[in-house]
Amino acid sequence: MNITCKEEQLILDKERAIYWPSKKMLIVSDLHIGKSAHFRKSGIQVPDAITHTDIQRLTLLIKSYHPKILLITGDMFHNNINSDANAFMNWRKNISDLNVVLIKGNHDALKNEDYQALEIEVHQKEHLCYPFRFIHDQPVEADEYYNLTGHIHPGVTLYGKAKQRLRFPCFYFGRYGAILPAFSVFTGLKSITPEEGDRFYAITPDRIVAV
Repeated sequence: MNITCKEEQLILDKERAIYWPSKKMLIVSDLHIGKSAHFRKSGIQVPDAITHTDIQRLTLLIKSYHPKILLITGDMFHNNINSDANAFMNWRKNISDLNVVLIKGNHDALKNEDYQALEIEVHQKEHLCYPFRFIHDQPVEADEYYNLTGHIHPGVTLYGKAKQRLRFPCFYFGRYGAILPAFSVFTGLKSITPEEGDRFYAITPDRIVAV
């Protein structure tokens, strides 16, 4: 789905990503690479295919849009290097020509040398590329930059004619900023209380629906 935000054209992809054509930038949030392995280490049985599926989806997006930049608005990794993170490291070697930019989130706790080995450009707080500020969580105060964030894994509930309820991840665009859906399928969803003028785009299995 194509939308206009701050006079810039953005493509919302049902694989939970935004493509910014004028900058050749693919934007995602909350990959949480390593989360499933972290749970397995704690004795919770989580399929190891989750990370591989997410990486495969990311590969297809890159093949589709041919971006020069992959930008992650936080929580790229879930704590430390583990077997899932190693799978991503192997994937990274095959796309070494792609510029990967990370704005650190609350779960990004890898060592500096780990990011360097992966050739990831790391920003501790934010990355400015007018008219957007890329940051993990929404700032308290607004300014001339429109914030593109992640962190809360937004979701929206759609109601059918027979009163059935279906809950989907979504893109949220508010007055001062947007919140991307979590890229990883291994995440929960949080509802956002809408204000006048807010835009929600639900991600259904087939397409994106403006709500």
